[in-house]
Parts: sequence; C-alpha cells; structure tokens
Amino acid sequence: MSSLKYLDLKSIPCPLNVVKIKLALEKLSKNEQLIVELDKGEPEEMVLNNLKEMGCLFTQIKEYENFLKIKILNEK
Repeated sequence: MSSLKYLDLKSIPCPLNVVKIKLALEKLSKNEQLIVELDKGEPEEMVLNNLKEMGCLFTQIKEYENFLKIKILNEK
C-alpha cells in the first residue's frame, strides 16, 4: 500500500529545495510517494533535472500560476 508524504517548497531557494527533496526521499519507504510544491522558473528546472539525474520517477500533477505540484515515486 502506498502512502503520500507532502513537501511545500514554495519560496525555498536553490539548491536548498533539491537538498530537502533528497532528504525527504531518503526517509520514504519503498513505493511511498512524495508530493512536492515548488516555484516555477529556476527551482522547477533545478529540481526536475536533479530528479532525472537521480533516476526518480515523477509526474506533474497540477500547474498553477506561480508554482507546480509534482509527485515523486520512491521505488528503492
């Protein structure tokens, strides 16, 4: 059974938001999901590129005017 964890990273600067996501992912159990809200622009690019480099599966759930919401699946 998968459960959701939530992380609000709006107004958190780079690279701190990437670090916070990595720490949160380390605490997740296998198949748990992390919902993250982050600002558009540089934070979005930095975080998404980092997730790709780490080989994480993620999907964009919703896009708002100033931020977006993504879901990251922890497969490890």
